[in-house]
Amino acid sequence: MTAVVRILLRRIALLVPLTLGIVLFVFLVMRFSDVDPASAFFQGANPTPRQLHDFREHNGLLDPLPVRYVRFVGDLLHGDLGTSALTRAPVADQVTTALPLTLQLTFLGLAIAVVLALAGGVTAAVYRDRIPDQVIRVVSLVGVAAPGFWLALLMIQYLAVDRGWFPTGGYVNPADSVTGWLRTMALPAFALSLPVAAQLTRIVRTSVVEELDKDYVRTAVGSGLPPWVVVGRNVLRNALVNPLTVLGLRVGYLLGGAVVIETIFSLPGMGKLMIDAVQNGDPAVVQGVVLTTATGFVVVNLVIDLLYLLVNPRLRAG
Repeated sequence: MTAVVRILLRRIALLVPLTLGIVLFVFLVMRFSDVDPASAFFQGANPTPRQLHDFREHNGLLDPLPVRYVRFVGDLLHGDLGTSALTRAPVADQVTTALPLTLQLTFLGLAIAVVLALAGGVTAAVYRDRIPDQVIRVVSLVGVAAPGFWLALLMIQYLAVDRGWFPTGGYVNPADSVTGWLRTMALPAFALSLPVAAQLTRIVRTSVVEELDKDYVRTAVGSGLPPWVVVGRNVLRNALVNPLTVLGLRVGYLLGGAVVIETIFSLPGMGKLMIDAVQNGDPAVVQGVVLTTATGFVVVNLVIDLLYLLVNPRLRAG
C-alpha cells in the first residue's frame, strides 16, 4: 500500500469520530436550548397541556437522552433532518433548495480570495521592500481589519445605490441568465472574500520570501533560468504548504460569513434560511442547517489534506 493511500485512508477514518462528535455536540446544544419543539410546533395556537404531552410522547421527546441520540443518528443516516415546525415540510428539502446558492457564494468567494492572494502575495515577495510590496502590505492590513459585513454595506452604497452598476440584492439563477447571476453574486462574493484574501496575501508573501532566500533559487537563476519560471515552477509550489493550512481554516469563516452576507443581500441560501428559522423559532431547521454546514467544513478540510499530498512530496514520502 502506497504512502498516499495510507494517508488518505487515515484521514477518512478520522472523519467518522469527528462527524459523530459534531452530531453529538449539535444534538446536546439543541436539546438543552430554551426552544421547546412541542411549543414551536403549536406556535400561533393555544395547545392544551395534554396536546403538548401527546406531541412529545408521539415524537419520542420523553425518551432518555441516549435513546433519542441513537434515533437521531439513525435518522441522519437515512437523510432525515427532521420536519419544520412552521411549514411542516422536511428540513432536508429546504436545505437541498438553499444549499446550492451557499455553495456558489462560498466557492466563488474562495476562488476570488485565492486569485487575489496569489497575485498580491507573489508580487509583494518579488518586489520585496519596494513600493509594490509596501502598497500591497498596507492594503492587506486594511483588508484584514475590515469586517465583511462593513465591506458589503459600502459596496451596496457606492456600487449599487450611487452608481447602479450592480443590484442591491436578490438572486438570479445561472440557468436563467449567466450575466444576471454574475451581477447578483459579484458584490456578495467580493465582500465575503476580501478579508480572507488579505490574510492569505500576507501569508503567501512570507512563504514566497522564505523560498526566494534559499540556495536552490539562486542556483536556478544563476544557471540562466528566467526568474518568473523559477517562481512559477519551483518557488510557488514549495511555498503553498503554509497558505493551504490557513485556507482550510478560513473556509469555516467563508461558510459562517455567508450567513451575514446572504442576509444583507437577500440571497435565499443557507444563511438566510437559518436566520429566518431562529427568528421564527424553528429548531429543526436551525439544527439541519448547522449540521450541514459543519459537515461541509469537515469535507472541505479533507480536500485540503489531499492538496497537501499534491504540493508536499515529503508528506507523501512519509
